[in-house]
Amino acid sequence: MLGLPFLIAGSAIVASGSASAAVPAHPPLQLFAPKTFPALRFLDEAGRHISLVSFHGKFVLLSIWATWYVPCQKEMATLDRLQAKLGGPHFQVVPVSIDTGGLAPVKEFYARFQIQHLGIYLDPNGSAMQILNLQTIPVTFLIDPDGKAIGLKSGVAVWDSPGMVRFLTHVISSKSSP
Repeated sequence: MLGLPFLIAGSAIVASGSASAAVPAHPPLQLFAPKTFPALRFLDEAGRHISLVSFHGKFVLLSIWATWYVPCQKEMATLDRLQAKLGGPHFQVVPVSIDTGGLAPVKEFYARFQIQHLGIYLDPNGSAMQILNLQTIPVTFLIDPDGKAIGLKSGVAVWDSPGMVRFLTHVISSKSSP
């Protein structure tokens, strides 16, 4: 188990000593030493079962969210713009909707809010909430290319702010370099 109560209440520490010099004293999300992430399965837009293993080799910003929750509505546009800026061979935003209605409400949400750069991922039975021991949404995890959790943000964030983009770019580049 990931030990989320520890992570949410814990202090921010940087896993890599070489990165610590450039990481701000108060990073925009909580960083911690790499931890095994629970096996989380969800559906893609075509209804196929997938897991984070599908994204091995990339940093993943995994967001647990719902279309009906106003804080999530505010955050999704910023995640979409972040994916447009940083998405590629080393980074991907993976927003997993816990809507019980499945694909229809998420597709409607993407159309209404003009979400163009994010894939659709579904957890219609809400198992992510139980597996990850979550009490609220949105919750976003930063997963390293080996599938280990290295960061957490509970609550709404402006994911495409200049500070957040600089921070994520630094983390990605410091771990992606040979």
